[in-house]
Amino acid sequence: MAALGIAVTVLGACRNEGGPVRRVTIPQGSSFAAAADSLESAGVLGSPRLFRIYASLTGRDRDIKAGTYLLEPGLSWNELIQALSDGRGIEQSITVPEGLPLREIIPLLARSTGAPVESLWIAARDSATRRRLEVPTRDLEGYLFPDTYRFMYGTSAREAVGDMVRRFEDVWDPEWNARLAAMGMSRHAVITLASIVEKEARLAEERPVIAAVYHNRLRQGMPLQADPTIQYAIGEHRTRVLYRDLKIDSPYNTYRHRGLPPGPIASPGRASIEAALFPANVPFRYFVAHPDGHHEFRVTFEEHTAARRLVQRRPSSGTRRGARGSSATPR
Repeated sequence: MAALGIAVTVLGACRNEGGPVRRVTIPQGSSFAAAADSLESAGVLGSPRLFRIYASLTGRDRDIKAGTYLLEPGLSWNELIQALSDGRGIEQSITVPEGLPLREIIPLLARSTGAPVESLWIAARDSATRRRLEVPTRDLEGYLFPDTYRFMYGTSAREAVGDMVRRFEDVWDPEWNARLAAMGMSRHAVITLASIVEKEARLAEERPVIAAVYHNRLRQGMPLQADPTIQYAIGEHRTRVLYRDLKIDSPYNTYRHRGLPPGPIASPGRASIEAALFPANVPFRYFVAHPDGHHEFRVTFEEHTAARRLVQRRPSSGTRRGARGSSATPR
């Protein structure tokens, strides 16, 4: 038995042949033997019987963690057992919804990858990536595309952020570059506008109309007066933006500063990007929200004031002030 123990220990230090990463599922309640068989079926392990003996002799055939693992065939037995006992390599699924700002995306990534929050912020501020994307702001706000991702627990901050940025680049249609030139806007400006549309829109069909309102305001030199930019400047979501909030000293305060803010305020989805690129051909400059999320759109401030009164007369309207309704007189 001693000779067998020595032989198995030596084998445990050896590596199998490499190859592409394999997905291996270890069901809840699986025995170590069942886990070893799953590793063999996936092509990660050559001899499940010797692997089980090795794990038993080393006292490491207990407390394996269930889950779907992403594993390389070249891992040694020691590394495989460590992965099964620590849960290292378990695939984590994460859904980043449209309209989420970086300050909320970073914690989601930290929980799913195990990467430190500080490292994720560093990756999100990578200067080389910002230069490549022509992002003039200090971080990649707006460029971590909202989607469902599968990360292996232990994925580095740089890899996780890089995957989300690559998804953004995949979604961006090269034909849109001609549209940018025709509009006289940079991609950064369009993504910034799209992020505001994303935060304002509740109904898909209203996105191009909301985008048109902001395009019309930009062309006419009106302040955007977008409540979501105030919330971004404050650093938290509020159900209502108060008059005192409009005084916040921030370049993202679109009540005090005309034009677009310095950068996106969240990650817009494809539909909002398309709305910012191809707004509806309408003359509206104002809108106010109903409780169910749909909006009343108007051309003049007088018409808008009447629309606000109409909405406010509805029971439990909960109507917010600001750019959704642009209730302040345009400055």
